[in-house]
Order: sequence, then C-alpha cells, then structure tokens
Amino acid sequence: MTLEARIMEEIKTAMKAKNEAELRTLRAIKSAILLEKTSGSGTEMTEADELKMLQKLAKQRRDSLDIFQQQNREDLAAKEQEELSIIERFLPKPFTQEELEAALKDIIAQTGASSPADMGKVMGVASKQLAGKADGKAISETVKRLLA
Repeated sequence: MTLEARIMEEIKTAMKAKNEAELRTLRAIKSAILLEKTSGSGTEMTEADELKMLQKLAKQRRDSLDIFQQQNREDLAAKEQEELSIIERFLPKPFTQEELEAALKDIIAQTGASSPADMGKVMGVASKQLAGKADGKAISETVKRLLA
C-alpha cells in the first residue's frame, strides 16, 4: 500500500474519531504528497521520495518544537509534539546509538577510511544506506568520533 493510500485510510479513521490533531497532521502529509506529485517532475513518487518527504516534515516539527520550548511557548510546543509523534508513525524505526555505531563501523571498513580526511567518502555511503533510519547530524557526529 502506498503512503498516499495509507494516509487516506488514516484520515477517514481520524474523521470518524473526531481526532483534530491527527486529522490536521494527516492533512499536512497529504498536502505535501500532492505538492510533490504536481511539482512537474513527471515521475512517480518512489518509496525513497516518500521517506525523504516524511523526514523533512518531521525535521520541521522538531525545529519548531525546539524554538517553542526555548521561548517557553508550551501551548505551541505541545501541538508540534503531537504532530511529530503522528508523522513518526509512518517513518521506519530509528537506529539506537549502538546500532548506528555498528553500521558506521561496517561502512568505514568497506570504504577503507582511516582518518578524518576520509569523512566525505564515509558520509556519502552512510547517507544513502542509513536514509530514514538515522538523522544526518547523528551520523556526522558519530563518523567524526570514529575517525578521530
């Protein structure tokens, strides 16, 4: 089942349950899907494109959440947290720090990287292999630490 079909089913369920927060978030995801489909690229959305779009939406919510918490706007922070938790249901389960380190050690061994100068090689491979399973910032910090 495509992401769009899953979202449509979830919207129906949220409407029946009169769940405003879920409905608001699902409509935002649907809107992002429609924008992507009508962007004029002429290609069908792949699963990787859907994943990238969901990650972008989740990152937007995390950034807003941080800003609202810094400004002591708990009312707005709670709204962003609700939306983030709903978006995360559609994302794959993220790696733990230990799983991330193990995967990056394998990638470092594959690429033959041995110093911080090789970070670009490792990051290129890691970004593709770990897409959706780990945050780019976490990958970068872990690679730096492992190559140092």
